[in-house]
Amino acid sequence: MSQATDPATLEQILAAAADAAGTAAAATPVQRAAWLNAAADALDAAADELVALANQETHLPVAPRLQGELKRTTFQLRLFGEVLADGSFLGATVDHADAAWPMGPRPDIRRLLTPIGPVLVFAASNFPFAFSVAGGDTASALAAGCPVVLKAHSGHPELSARTGEILREALIKAGAPEGIFAVVYGQQNGVTALKDPRIQAASFTGSVPGGRALFDIATSRPSPIPFYGELGSVNPVVVTQSAIDARGEAIAKAYAGSFTLGAGQFCTKPGLLFLPEGHGLEDTLREAVSTIPAQPMLNERIAAGFADGLAKLSDVDGVEVLSESGGAEGISHGATLLATTAKAFLSDADTVREECFGPASLIVTYTDQAELVSLLGVMEPGLTATIQGEESDVDWIRPVLPSLTRVAGRLLWNDWPTGVTVSWAQEHGGPYPATTAPTSTSVGTAAIERFLRPIAWQGFPDALLPEPLQENNPWDLPRRTDGKR
Repeated sequence: MSQATDPATLEQILAAAADAAGTAAAATPVQRAAWLNAAADALDAAADELVALANQETHLPVAPRLQGELKRTTFQLRLFGEVLADGSFLGATVDHADAAWPMGPRPDIRRLLTPIGPVLVFAASNFPFAFSVAGGDTASALAAGCPVVLKAHSGHPELSARTGEILREALIKAGAPEGIFAVVYGQQNGVTALKDPRIQAASFTGSVPGGRALFDIATSRPSPIPFYGELGSVNPVVVTQSAIDARGEAIAKAYAGSFTLGAGQFCTKPGLLFLPEGHGLEDTLREAVSTIPAQPMLNERIAAGFADGLAKLSDVDGVEVLSESGGAEGISHGATLLATTAKAFLSDADTVREECFGPASLIVTYTDQAELVSLLGVMEPGLTATIQGEESDVDWIRPVLPSLTRVAGRLLWNDWPTGVTVSWAQEHGGPYPATTAPTSTSVGTAAIERFLRPIAWQGFPDALLPEPLQENNPWDLPRRTDGKR
């Protein structure tokens, strides 16, 4: 299954997706929810088989990691079923004709979000379930009513094939059209599909170079399409002196656990720790990191990339290794914690501010609030920014917040960014290079909005309107009517 999809099969898949688009878009929210719930049930039933395959191909531990990730995957499929039942995702809005409208007589206008069409999803390497074949991008696109062409990641081809078989069979058995979902293999086939005019949107989770190359293709097509890429992030953590005084040891241990979780192969891994000068946590941090064993990384390519990035970071003037553990053997690496000063951080234009994908993190010390703001001011945007502080820090932190909101899509107070729950309020995005679309999210119920586009219907007879906009509201949706909910 790791062989590239042949051109004839790729054409059949793209044609089938285009043929299925109308049927998928016309399906009611209740019907689509049934598709998603059936898919979740089928994946849960095959959990033992799928988790074993994932473990074999990715080296990630069965428990709790892979078992938990599969549960997350099926949970989010069912959660999008709840989104469909709620109905507000359609944004149904009705403005009746109004001869007395202050802008002049207003015609009858009705607005609704509608499926954008076939979606191309590029699977990720580091989350073989949650950001892969049946992951959040696939779930949200299917919920929106869009057929999905899934480009499998080369890091787990057998898992991708089996997951795809189970997902496709469950969807079609539940009533979805034949072309609703298919998996394709091969890097060039991903590019070919991205250029195909039948694909109307694409999503990606991976590296900055890879994501940017695909983004450029998507936006330079004769008919450009939305490209939702989640790329790189360093995820800074700011710690105040008050927090250190109150719970410094706990912060140090939790930070070590967070940046090494999953061998540091999380897009939300905290890569920078801003500590006040004279923080006194050196020994605690050294001890916390030294006890962390070496962990296998996803594959040789990622392990080699981490080793190269760590070597470059260690060679920067002013950067020293504070603690390391486990060494390196094959694709396994121990943890490395480095440290530098504000002056060195500000003087280096690139290396100390870039993501080092793996179990490494960098401490940067600051003298005062002004210097901290300067440090944050030169950072590239990312997915998250964290504050470890006390209630007494509120006035001290307030002037720092604009710098943090500039660089992150999710702000955390006394928590750690490596936990990304799937919920209604979640935001997993940020300004470039965190993502190519900073107004969107790839996690949480709002992810469905990426694969919908608005259409306004002006002056149409009721019988020709989409059901959600008809006067008697046959789907009983929440709507805004004449400006009122």
